Amino acid sequence: MVFEQSKDNADNALLALYAINAVTLIIKMFWVTTLTSKTRISKKVYANTEDAKISKGKVVLNDPDVERVRRAHLNDLENIPSFLIVSFLYILTNPSYGLAFILFWGFTLARIAHTVVYAVRPKPQPARAISFGVGLAITFYMSVRVLRHFW
Repeated sequence: MVFEQSKDNADNALLALYAINAVTLIIKMFWVTTLTSKTRISKKVYANTEDAKISKGKVVLNDPDVERVRRAHLNDLENIPSFLIVSFLYILTNPSYGLAFILFWGFTLARIAHTVVYAVRPKPQPARAISFGVGLAITFYMSVRVLRHFW
């Protein structure tokens, strides 16, 4: 009975850890969406004629500042969903809480850093490559662990 209770607590702790990181990443993606809008509004450049008319702006599809933020958002859309799926499956492998904590927060902080060094306060390479690589390595590691566990 004591063992089952502690296992339930461990499972709850892993799910709570997952939930906190998942929601943090989703909020971050929503924030980047609003950053795109803020950048468009501040520069008065829009993708659609009707938006440009309301704000007395112009239609510009290749503004470098807007495109930088959009690329950061696209990079999130290419990386975060796979992390959310793989990290959930990773929980099913019964990992230690400590390792899961390092991996989940490592990915989350790497994605936040990626957005900062790419779209908020652009920094020269290798800042973006490092933050991207950390997240990619974590997702790859968990993917291999899931495959090895269930294969």
